[in-house]
Amino acid sequence: MVVRNTKAFKEAVAQTLAELAHQGVTLAPATVEDTIEKNVRTAADRLGIQVRSAWRYFDAAALAARLADSSRSFEESSTRKGAGQAPMPPVDNPELALILAGVPNALAQTGGDLYGVIVNVAVNAWIAGHIHGEDGCDGCEESRGPSGHDWEDRMRVITEMQPDISKWFDRNVWTRAVNDTGFTVTRS
Repeated sequence: MVVRNTKAFKEAVAQTLAELAHQGVTLAPATVEDTIEKNVRTAADRLGIQVRSAWRYFDAAALAARLADSSRSFEESSTRKGAGQAPMPPVDNPELALILAGVPNALAQTGGDLYGVIVNVAVNAWIAGHIHGEDGCDGCEESRGPSGHDWEDRMRVITEMQPDISKWFDRNVWTRAVNDTGFTVTRS
């Protein structure tokens, strides 16, 4: 039986999201949906009953409380240890400007494939982080072109390309550039 196509599932998701909102916690609906489906299926399996009968054991408030506690616990542990917060480069970082500037072009080139654009940005950011964080990586020699893994040399090369750094750190300029490709990113 498909759990997600039922009225009970849709009501459970709506109730859980409402309970989370009441507690001041925001989670992606997909995360809540996945958790509910897993919990209902697990209850059915463990009790040896059908999924539709397992709904009587579902408690949106209790699930929301567990999710909220888990979310808060993660935030607290991340804050204490400094984990979960990526280091941000300075606002005038030329490599970040190039990555941001590439998004509208990638969007146009892929015909609006946002997934493809995000993968491109992620890979570029990963490589940039590798360059900055692991100068002299023995396993990566000569894999980055003439500037190799020397971060300062890489920044010099990029700066010589003269990207309009401040332009790409202006959200409105960036959004206009994306819109100029004929695509927009909207929330539905």
